[in-house]
Amino acid sequence: MKKFICGAIILFIILFSMPIKGMSEDNSSSMDVKVIPDEAIRLRILANSDKPADQAVKRMVRDEVSNVISKWVKDITDINEARRMIEARIPEIKQIVDGVLKRENEQPIYDVKYGKKISFPAKLYGDYLYPAGKYEAVLITLGKGKGANWWCVLFPPLCFLDFSNGTSVAEAAPEKEQEELKEKEEPVEVKFFLFEWFDWL
Repeated sequence: MKKFICGAIILFIILFSMPIKGMSEDNSSSMDVKVIPDEAIRLRILANSDKPADQAVKRMVRDEVSNVISKWVKDITDINEARRMIEARIPEIKQIVDGVLKRENEQPIYDVKYGKKISFPAKLYGDYLYPAGKYEAVLITLGKGKGANWWCVLFPPLCFLDFSNGTSVAEAAPEKEQEELKEKEEPVEVKFFLFEWFDWL
């Protein structure tokens, strides 16, 4: 009888110490904030290579282009108006890129294009997954375009958020696997804990 009462008390404590599934799901869903709206215009810049010098040039181009375009669209609320304005000013964006490259004594080999089917990799930003796919964007390719890319959202103006600092899906997978392994291990620990109590009794 004593073992039964002690066992019931232990199970009672364990059950009430476990998180409620519904509450945990609600909390996680509230954190999944989608930052980029469905209708958006992005900016993606591909560096020539991953060499420090090429990455530095990419950041210079990023700063000048994003600052200029952000000023162009800051008072625009209609995406169609933003599209017309950005498309019409592609020659000006090319001049900015050309100027940065020449100033840094780089060969002015680059490409600037605007389209609705620019490829983007999958990315985790905060708690929201932005799937890989083709999105509307201005794409700037510096040199061979083989280096790490940088991207932001031009419209609505979100270039103050560096989405490139999000986590790639490949990087996130090991952490997820570790969490799943941890969840599988927990019941084993509880089982041994109960056995130890019953043996003690």
